[in-house]
Amino acid sequence: MIESTVSVGDAENLVLLLGTKDQHLKQIRESIPAKISTRDGKVLVQGEEDAVIQATAVLEELRSHIGRNGPLDSTQVSQIIQRVTSGEESPQTAPIGVRDGRSIHPRTKGQAEYVEAIRNHSLVFCTGPAGTGKTYLAVATAVEALMAQKIRKIVLVRPAVEAGESLGYLPGDLQAKINPYLRPLLDALREMMDYEKVQRYMDEDVIEVVPLAYMRGRTLNQAFIILDEAQNTTVSQMKMFLTRMGEGSQVVVSGDTSQIDLPPHTKSGLIDAISRLQKIEGYALVKLTGADIVRHRLVQEIVRAYDEGSKKKR
Repeated sequence: MIESTVSVGDAENLVLLLGTKDQHLKQIRESIPAKISTRDGKVLVQGEEDAVIQATAVLEELRSHIGRNGPLDSTQVSQIIQRVTSGEESPQTAPIGVRDGRSIHPRTKGQAEYVEAIRNHSLVFCTGPAGTGKTYLAVATAVEALMAQKIRKIVLVRPAVEAGESLGYLPGDLQAKINPYLRPLLDALREMMDYEKVQRYMDEDVIEVVPLAYMRGRTLNQAFIILDEAQNTTVSQMKMFLTRMGEGSQVVVSGDTSQIDLPPHTKSGLIDAISRLQKIEGYALVKLTGADIVRHRLVQEIVRAYDEGSKKKR
């Protein structure tokens, strides 16, 4: 049996580290068989060598995260525990600066690879299940580029494909029918910029949030263009979209190949493009997995349950 200590400081820092009512501590104990206690402003870890090393590494990373970003939630704690116990390295990517000194940090190794790919390639494709941050991180990186004046315009694009519902039965005119498809992009954008600034940029045409069909015939220079839900494009639509890319522009294409809402026997433009473009210079493909899900911890379990159900049917 061995032991180690993690210095914490005052009682407030101890609460942040271990969680309200020791919530974070309980999560660590459930995953790592080490005895963890507190003594004189320090956390004492005792047990078998491997368990002590893992528990100490988790506590050190939690402490470091709190120092950079403030309080943690249970999902973030679970991700850190999972990363340490699986032997994955912590993300080393520089944070994404979005506004007023606020920054966004990739939370998983896969997310860090995604952000690095965006920063180093003109064309990036990203696939992965819901909750992995595909759209959120792309929008954050676009906002960062706009604030740094690396681009002149952000264009957020989505195909208006029905997912078990009929557009014709939705109320309102065409724009009102399309708006629900664009809402996730606007929600991500408004988490990173003040509502008034978003509205002003949209009025000035610095930011566009548009359906895919509106892209036909355009050439976009010095723009950051994001295509979301790309699994719901056809092959011809994907070709049309990719050829809108102008001088000094950057394109990010994201989608979930397990959630295709196209008519039967229609090939997904995302799947087709991934196979076609792999040898093109300046292109990168990032595949996120369930381990990169950063929503509520139950989302990982939900995705896993559906994946297992799909495998049984095959």
